[in-house]
Amino acid sequence: MLRDITLGQYYRTESVIHKLDPRVKIVGTFVFLVAIFIVNNVLGYVVAGLFLAMNIKLSNVPVKFIFRGMKSIFFLLMISVVFNLFLTPGEPIFTVWKIKITDEGLKIAIKMAIRLVFLITGSSLMTLTTTPNNLTDGLESLLNPLKLVHVPVHEISMMMSIALRFIPILLEETDKIMKAQMARCADFESGSLINRAKNMVPLLVPLFISAFRRAMDLAMAMEARCYRGGEGRTKMKPLVYCSRDRVAYAVLVLFLIICIVVGRLKF
Repeated sequence: MLRDITLGQYYRTESVIHKLDPRVKIVGTFVFLVAIFIVNNVLGYVVAGLFLAMNIKLSNVPVKFIFRGMKSIFFLLMISVVFNLFLTPGEPIFTVWKIKITDEGLKIAIKMAIRLVFLITGSSLMTLTTTPNNLTDGLESLLNPLKLVHVPVHEISMMMSIALRFIPILLEETDKIMKAQMARCADFESGSLINRAKNMVPLLVPLFISAFRRAMDLAMAMEARCYRGGEGRTKMKPLVYCSRDRVAYAVLVLFLIICIVVGRLKF
């Protein structure tokens, strides 16, 4: 289950998406997330879905590997669908005792489910095709204007990159701790949902200790190498836009315009 989380992992392969400038992929992900909340009809979701499918195809990342991450958000997805389905007021289409499903609730539940799937898939595709170092450089470059108001851009970018990089490491550590405790007759799979949640509590102490130890080791390693970020630091591979990046920006602008137009259509 924990190994199914793909957010924060990098999938090494050769593709057009992998070769794009990280700034293009960060902006593209942001544009896609904005677009899926702009569209509000079937045609809009079809356009967004086709755009996402095109990028998945160009990335050469296996579809099974990308959608494997959906298992980790299934519980969150079900909560969102159930809450919208049963708690949205409107014209009832199905009623049993005090439980009723409304037409408005059904529509909102479907839309939220689609948006969540698109959101997780789009975000995962960015991290799967961008190394943490490139992601840090891209974020720092995009946030560079904030330096004018004394925002620590480099430090923020570095923290976000380290956080993403630590996700698969901590998941692997959690998996090892679970297996070690299961070998000592710990039970994480049987019983009610509440009991399984309580059984997960003993994982927190060793996991936090491991996380703090890794953070301390990283800090000491950076200090031992006299790491200083921010002003005056040069880059071995400076980010430079090329023709394919400009084409990608043009495609993003066209996609956003189409989503805005389609979002205004009434069906």
